[in-house]
Amino acid sequence: MKHIASCSFGKDSIATIILAHENNEPLDEIVYVRVMYDKKNNISGEHPLHEKFIHEVAIPKFEQWGYKVTVLQDKKDYLDHFYHVIERSEQNKGKYSGFLIPRRCSMNSQGKIRPIKEYYKTLAEPFIQYIGIAVDEKNRLERMHKKQNSISLLEKYNITENQAFEICEKHGLLSPIYKITKRNGCWFCPNSSLRQLKDIRTDYPDLWNSLLALEQVKNKSRYYFTYDKTLTEIESSFQLKESQMNAFEILEDKEK
Repeated sequence: MKHIASCSFGKDSIATIILAHENNEPLDEIVYVRVMYDKKNNISGEHPLHEKFIHEVAIPKFEQWGYKVTVLQDKKDYLDHFYHVIERSEQNKGKYSGFLIPRRCSMNSQGKIRPIKEYYKTLAEPFIQYIGIAVDEKNRLERMHKKQNSISLLEKYNITENQAFEICEKHGLLSPIYKITKRNGCWFCPNSSLRQLKDIRTDYPDLWNSLLALEQVKNKSRYYFTYDKTLTEIESSFQLKESQMNAFEILEDKEK
């Protein structure tokens, strides 16, 4: 029976691999799905800090430990989804899909789940899948238990989410993304907090500007980036706060 670890390179999936390594659990392959923003220009959907960590730190370490790491990509990227022409909706037929719908992200179902399912279908032998679900994630564990070929090593070794964080940190395998957010996701995710979006805007202006440019595309079904705000509105709020801070700093300098 082949054993495969499904890895996002977040704390739970990395802690799973560390546990397997330290406890001599069978592990034949690590599978990672790299969601893409723009395949043509090789722009990943991962936050740039996480992307660098994955390919320059984590994968080399796992390969050094002797594990095979398989990187998958879906045939479609974020821009393909954005420019998808809707055919079945009477209201939006002929329009571009536009920005993703919060909590109903098609990039998750198609960009992440689809390629890994397609890959598993190519395997000739049966396999067990290790999934990084901590022992204190009861609802997720209940759903996992319904799958016959899925196991959580975090559950087996009674590891909580906080302990998974500590395990990764101890081994130098904690992604720097956790310095920014508790939740790792694509940098263009509509569920991102304003702090995460501001980080992209400040540190990666090319990425932010590429999203702003998409807002100017006409004939799309969804113009909102979050539930109720456009990117222009979010950009305006950032600019307003910056101008207020600048005015405050000027006032402080005058008082000095």
